[in-house]
Amino acid sequence: MKKNNTISLIDGSGFIFRAYYALPPLTNKAGVPIGAVMGFCNMLFKFLEEQKSEKIIVIFDKNRKTFRNDIYPLYKSNRGAPPEDLIPQFDLIRKAVDAFAISRVELAGYEADDLIATYAKKFTSLGWEVSIVSSDKDLMQLVSSTVQMFDPIKNKIIGESEVIEKFGVPPLSVIDVQSLAGDSTDNVPGAPGIGIKTAALLINEFGSLEKLLLNYEKIKQNKRRESIRDNIEKIQLSKKLVTLKNDIAIDIKIDEISETNIHNEKLLPFLEKNNFNHLKNRLLKNDTTESTDYKINNFSKVSYNNILTEKDLEQFAKEVAQTGILSIDTETDSLKALEAKLVGISLSCKEGCAYYIPISHITKESNTFLRLDFVKRLLNPILSDSSIIKIGQNIKYDLIVLEKNGFGPLSPFDDTMLMSYTLSAGLHNHNLDFLASFYLGYKTTKFKDIVGVGKKEIKFSEVDIETAKNYACEDADITLRLWGLFKNNLIQKKLMSIYQNIEKPLIKVIVSMEMNGIKINDTKLSLLSKGFDAQMKTLQSKIFSISSKDFNINSTKQLGEILFNELKLPGGKKNKSGGFSTNSEVLETLANDNHQIASLVLEWRGIAKLKSTYTDSLVKNISNTTHRVHTTYQMAGAQTGRLSSTDPNLQNIPIKTKNGKEIRKSFIPERGFKLVCFDYSQIELRLLAQIADIKPLKKAFSDKEDIHKLTASQILKIPVHEISQEQRRNAKAINFGIIYGLSPFGLSKQIGISRTEAKEYIEAYFIQYPGINNYMDKVKKFLNTHGYVETLFGRKININGYQDKNPMIRNYANRQAINAPIQGTAADMIKRAMIKYFSSVHNKFFQNTRLLLQVHDELVFEIKNDSNLEIAISSIKRIMVNAHEPSVSINVPIVVSVGQGDNWEEAH
Repeated sequence: MKKNNTISLIDGSGFIFRAYYALPPLTNKAGVPIGAVMGFCNMLFKFLEEQKSEKIIVIFDKNRKTFRNDIYPLYKSNRGAPPEDLIPQFDLIRKAVDAFAISRVELAGYEADDLIATYAKKFTSLGWEVSIVSSDKDLMQLVSSTVQMFDPIKNKIIGESEVIEKFGVPPLSVIDVQSLAGDSTDNVPGAPGIGIKTAALLINEFGSLEKLLLNYEKIKQNKRRESIRDNIEKIQLSKKLVTLKNDIAIDIKIDEISETNIHNEKLLPFLEKNNFNHLKNRLLKNDTTESTDYKINNFSKVSYNNILTEKDLEQFAKEVAQTGILSIDTETDSLKALEAKLVGISLSCKEGCAYYIPISHITKESNTFLRLDFVKRLLNPILSDSSIIKIGQNIKYDLIVLEKNGFGPLSPFDDTMLMSYTLSAGLHNHNLDFLASFYLGYKTTKFKDIVGVGKKEIKFSEVDIETAKNYACEDADITLRLWGLFKNNLIQKKLMSIYQNIEKPLIKVIVSMEMNGIKINDTKLSLLSKGFDAQMKTLQSKIFSISSKDFNINSTKQLGEILFNELKLPGGKKNKSGGFSTNSEVLETLANDNHQIASLVLEWRGIAKLKSTYTDSLVKNISNTTHRVHTTYQMAGAQTGRLSSTDPNLQNIPIKTKNGKEIRKSFIPERGFKLVCFDYSQIELRLLAQIADIKPLKKAFSDKEDIHKLTASQILKIPVHEISQEQRRNAKAINFGIIYGLSPFGLSKQIGISRTEAKEYIEAYFIQYPGINNYMDKVKKFLNTHGYVETLFGRKININGYQDKNPMIRNYANRQAINAPIQGTAADMIKRAMIKYFSSVHNKFFQNTRLLLQVHDELVFEIKNDSNLEIAISSIKRIMVNAHEPSVSINVPIVVSVGQGDNWEEAH
């Protein structure tokens, strides 16, 4: 390596926590957590590849107690213990550094930051340039002409100008600013009410902290002056806490400090032992002596072949029977399963070996393809064989495509997408490309690389057979590999029950719902579209009358110019592109201040959205075959386990507005049937009462009281019978909002009262229901220990950002955590109800029933209007009420409201 007298000092402890929160929980074959270790190694490897310093040291914290705790015992006392699954990884991370052959340093009684400060001072005194690899603001006091910081996540250098941008002062004054502002994260007291900006103003004005403390009486603002005067000792203590110690006795032998080379002979065994295949791939790719053969995961050469003869397919069928597993993937020409044409099928029953059966490619080889009837005849016995497990990635899609093309039902089956979702909901997406890269260290061939993009894009049926074979076989092979990994992880994480009893059996239910679809009155929708057009034109005329000129209301730029430059309305804020922001929050603020044009634009936007999203779109989505609309349910999206509806989205049609109700009226049953809606009543409030054990709420639900009137009565201390509708409405907003971490500001905005009144309402609420505060505290502690929260059924909901240094991100994570067990349990409940109904569908009372839609806490059925209608309704209602049994005991009454009618609005 070229001698350049530069050294990189890596903040190892910072690397650890960044790595831990960046990746989902992972374990090795022995069940030991390794997610943070993998992330740490990835970051370290990337840094070594890209940075060109001569020497490198990784510096860790030794233990939590340091000399600062002797100065101030409360220092960092509010920090919880590290997450349980991170603790066993600390030692393994140190071994990883050793495997990279990198010098590492830690010293009892000192923080890593102190060691970094000491090494930086020592090396700069020897004429070296220092790069501190960290984004920690506490290290910014060290930046100078010879010391810079490097943020490896943002790939950003932090020099003197970046420090000034962050703190408002140069690096030498950062300590003074931090001493004044304090740090709630580390329990550094500072001066109350003095933040970073104010501290910077004061230090720039007086020149230094010492001069400020001697001349505080010259501060013009009373609050600032009093805060400094009353807290001089705390400020001086804070300076001792934030000043990094740069004179620790260390013995530096430069020749013994590691260089930034990667040593394969030591690192490779460590990567292999921990199954870090992605890094192993990268390591070997950089090794010019390694073979360039096509490798995946275990580096053995794969075998991907076409099946073009009856003999080949017969032989493969025998192999499947012996292995008892079959990974299957369909290739089609559409993302919508019901519209997709089957182009080919890829199959794998052994890792590294897969086959492709071309069905309808438009290529010169098409005359050599097997007849579809022969393929079905040979595959159908395998697909229905209970001794052979079928594996797919988003297998719901394949089930629909295969059934639509005359293949028999698949049973039993597993879905790697849902296995991943059960393990890591909220941490990352679950598409095959990501999973292959993350878990197997393999970069897949992208679909767009096969078919092209834009004008050059072709259909998959036009792709040549050889290319199609490699692409399709790769998917089947990777899916099989992931299945083996996820199966073990589900067992180790004790999540197999959630997958086996909720996620997997729900697949068949969703397949049925998507294929059922729902009937639409297209004539009514067309009339609604015309009506919306007329409403928008009327609103447009009123808007143009106020603006005194025509403009494109849909243009954010033009609207901003009209509102803030032409009409001179207050509150105009420029966005990053230089134009004015005109989002709904800006318009609502203006509307609340009685600026009519803002109210009109909001109304115009609302109608325009209804028209484009529903009345126009729904007509286009009516199937030519079934004459019904078929939504697609996303089963691996929301972190709490909720389903979402797309293409078209049928879950977000407004329920309270007149226009929304008119759209719902266009959803109708088949002739001779009724639409019947089953809705869990106040399910999240009831589950809050159960999960948080709120006895007054439990009693109110058991006594069938009006929970919102009761809450209003207890908060306002007036009899229930005297509660007005407005008071009930306000209490309802608190009852439901409290689950979502409603703030006084949010409540005041929602129900139109002052923040002071809203604060008093919420405080009175917590006094009335003290168990809610206890629940919130309990959830936060559990989250800080484990990194996730749980539903009553055992679903783990991962929460990001709960230990972020940014309090806004941290508070948002805590609000999510408080709501997640409640919303997640409700989602589990309705899923269990859907599964129980579907497993009973052969009951004679259910033979003329069809489950069509799931919308949050509501199920929409189409039921024949005959003598069995009421029996079917009663049976479905009973299933929903008892959906939690026998897995979970709930002693709060579960109530399901039912409505029926000749359209969705009427039934609702």
